[in-house]
Amino acid sequence: MNSVAQSQPEVYQGQFGEYTITEQDLQGVRLYRAGLTVAALTFSLGTILGLGFADQPPLVQAISGCYTLLWLGLGLSLATIHIYLVPLHRLLQGFWLVGGLASLGIAHGIEGPLAQTVVEYPQTLWGVGFIFAALTGVYFKEAFCFDRLETKLLTPLVPFLLLGHLFGFLPLLAKQILLGLWAVLFLVFALRKLRQPLVPDIGDKSVFDYLKHQKNTATSASAS
Repeated sequence: MNSVAQSQPEVYQGQFGEYTITEQDLQGVRLYRAGLTVAALTFSLGTILGLGFADQPPLVQAISGCYTLLWLGLGLSLATIHIYLVPLHRLLQGFWLVGGLASLGIAHGIEGPLAQTVVEYPQTLWGVGFIFAALTGVYFKEAFCFDRLETKLLTPLVPFLLLGHLFGFLPLLAKQILLGLWAVLFLVFALRKLRQPLVPDIGDKSVFDYLKHQKNTATSASAS
C-alpha cells in the first residue's frame, strides 16, 4: 500500500490549477543544463586560447571549433528552456539561428580564423552578435527567475562588451578584462545550475497549459 502511494507523482499547485512533473520534464531540464555546460566550457576554453595564445595560429584556429560547440550547446538549451512567453522563446531561437547562419557565411567568405576576423572587423558582430543576444536572453531569464548574481552581472556585461567592440569605445585591455570576466561568470553560472534542484527549472506548468488553452481558443475564434 505504501509503495503504491509512493509511486504516485507529486501534485503541485500552480497559478491556474494543479499539475505534475513527468520524467520527460526532468529530462528536458537535464538537456538544458547540459547545453549550458557545453557552451560555458567551450566559451571558456576559446577565451583562454584567444587571450593567452593569440600568437599561435593553430590554437587560434581551434577557437572556431569551440565556437561551433558553443553554438550547438546554446541551441540545445534554447530548445529545452522553459519560458512562459512563447514569442520571446521563438525570438531567442531566431537570434540563435540568424547568428549561426551569419557565422557560417562569414567563415566561408574569409581565409583566416573566424575569431580573428571578428576581432579585426567589428562590423561582423551585426551578424555573429545575434548568437550572443540569444545567450544574453538566457542570462536575463535566469537572473529574473532565480536572482543569480552571476547572471545579473552577465546580462549588462555582454551587450556592453559587444557594443564597445562594435563601436570602438572600449580600449583593448578593457575588452580583454571583460571577456575574461564573462568566461569566468559563465562557467560559474553553468556549474551552479548543475547543483540546483531540477523542478524549479520547469516552472509553473499550469501557466503553460493556460497560455496554450488561450492560444487555441483565440485560433478557434478567428477560424470561425
